Amino acid sequence: MSQKPWPSPLTRVCTGLPGAPLDTGPSLPDHHFDGVLDRSLRAEERARKMSSPGIDGDPKPPCLPRNGLVKLPGQPNGLGAASITKGTPAAKNRPCQPPPPPTLPPPSLATPLSRVALAGGPCPPASGPASGPVPGPPVERPPLATDEKILNGLFWYFSACEKCILAQVCKAWRRVLYQPKFWAGLTPVLHAKELYNVLPGGEKEFVNLQGFAARGFEGFCLVGVSDLDICEFIDNYALSKKGVKAMSLKRSTITDAGLEVMLEQMQGVVRLELSGCNDFTEAGLWSSLSARITSLSVSDCINVADDAIAAISQLLPNLAELSLQAYHVTDTALAYFTARQGHSTHTLRLLSCWEITNHGVVNVVHSLPNLTSLSLSGCSKVTDDGVELVAENLRKLRSLDLSWCPRITDMALEYVACDLHRLEELVLDRCVRITDTGLSYLSTMSSLRSLYLRWCCQVQDFGLKHLLAMRSLRLLSLAGCPLLTTTGLSGLVQLQELEELELTNCPGATPELFKYFSQHLPRCLVIE
Repeated sequence: MSQKPWPSPLTRVCTGLPGAPLDTGPSLPDHHFDGVLDRSLRAEERARKMSSPGIDGDPKPPCLPRNGLVKLPGQPNGLGAASITKGTPAAKNRPCQPPPPPTLPPPSLATPLSRVALAGGPCPPASGPASGPVPGPPVERPPLATDEKILNGLFWYFSACEKCILAQVCKAWRRVLYQPKFWAGLTPVLHAKELYNVLPGGEKEFVNLQGFAARGFEGFCLVGVSDLDICEFIDNYALSKKGVKAMSLKRSTITDAGLEVMLEQMQGVVRLELSGCNDFTEAGLWSSLSARITSLSVSDCINVADDAIAAISQLLPNLAELSLQAYHVTDTALAYFTARQGHSTHTLRLLSCWEITNHGVVNVVHSLPNLTSLSLSGCSKVTDDGVELVAENLRKLRSLDLSWCPRITDMALEYVACDLHRLEELVLDRCVRITDTGLSYLSTMSSLRSLYLRWCCQVQDFGLKHLLAMRSLRLLSLAGCPLLTTTGLSGLVQLQELEELELTNCPGATPELFKYFSQHLPRCLVIE
C-alpha cells in the first residue's frame, strides 16, 4: 500500500491542516512564497527531529511556540490548531524552538514549593489558584522572660520567700505568681504593727490586703493583735467571711468578746489555734466555740483548765484533732470526753500536761478508741503502766510521742513492740532510762519508719546493732547520744534504705565518718 505524500508546508498553511500554526496576519505576496517554503521545510525537518524518540526511547519535549503563544488542540471540525496570543502580534512562520527550562520562584512563606516543583516538575503559575492553604505570617511569641507557659513551670522551683521577691520584678511575673496554686498550704504571718500604714497626719490606715486575696490564702496567723485589729481585718479582707478556713492567734490580747465576734463573723473557720493568749477565759470558749470546728489547738493560755476541756468536749462533736498544752489540766478534764468524740477524733496531743497521770490515760483510751496519733510529750507522771494501757487499747496508732517522759523504761518499749503493729513513728527524745535492751524490742517492728532517740544518754553501740535489722527505717535521729562511737555509727551503712540520719551533738560523729556516709549512703541526708 503506497503512502500518501506528505502535504507541503504551503498546502498546510493555506488549507489549515493540523500540525502547522494558522497564520492570522495579513496575506503574503506571491514573490515571498519561495522563501516561505524553504523556511517552512527547514522548520518541519527540525520539528520531526525533535518529536522523534531519543536514544533511550524517551520522547523529546514538545515544541512550544514562543512569545506567549499557546498551542490549542485540533478541533473536531477539521480545522487546524491556531496560535493565539493575548496582546502580542502574530508571528508568521517562526521556526519552533524548545522552550527554556521553567524558572522556579524562590522559596518563601507566601509561596511554598511543592515536592513536584522541587523535583523539576511544572510549577503552578503565580497568578493561578493556590493548590493548598497558604500559611499566614509567623505568629510572634512573647519573650522568654514573660512567657507565661515557661514561667508557670519555672516558679515551682523557688521557695515561698523567693516567690515574694520575684513577684516584685514586673507585672507579668506578679500576674503569674499570684495564682493560688503557688501558695497552697502556706500561712502568712502578720504582726499587729504590719496591719497599719501611718499617714502624714499621724493617723493610721489599715493596709490593703488585696494581694493576699488574689493568692487565695485560706489561713492567717495574726501576732500581737487586739479585738479592734481583728475587727479591722474582718472588714478589710474580702475573703474573711467565707474564704478563710484557718485562724491562728499568737501572743494576742484577744478577749472573750473578740473571740466571739471573730468566730461569729468568719463562718468559714474550721481550724483554730490560740497560743499565748492570756486575756480570754473559759467562759469565752463556752460562748464562742462552734460545732463546725474540726481542729483546735490551745497552748500557753493561763486561763485554760479542766472547765475549758468540758466546753471543748460538749461543743465540738466533729472535732478531729485536739492539741492541748495546759499546765493546770488534770485527769478529771480527760473524763469529759464522750463517745461523740470517739468516732471523729483521730489525733490527740497532750503537751506538758504535768498533772496528768495513768488515770487520765485510762479515760483517753476508753473515750477515744479510734486515735491514730497520740502525744504524751512532757507528761512526766505517766509511767510504763500508762504505756501498756495505750498499747493494749489503741491498736490503730500510727504515731506515738513519749518524749520527755522520764519514767518510761525498756518495759514500755516491750509493750509497744508487742501490740502496736501499725506504728510508723515513735518519738523517745529525752527518755533517759531507755537502754540497749529497749532497742532490741523495737528491732522486731517491721512497720516502723521513723525513730527518734535524741539525748537518750544510755544508748550504746550494742543497741545500734539491733537497729540494723530494721530495713523499714527511713528516718533515724541519734542527736546528743553521748555513748555512741565512730565504730558503732559506721555500721549504719547497712541501712541502705535510710533517707535521713541526724547526728547533731553526737561525739562519735567525726568528719571522716560523714565522708564515709557520703560514699556508702549516697541517698541519705546526714544532718551534722
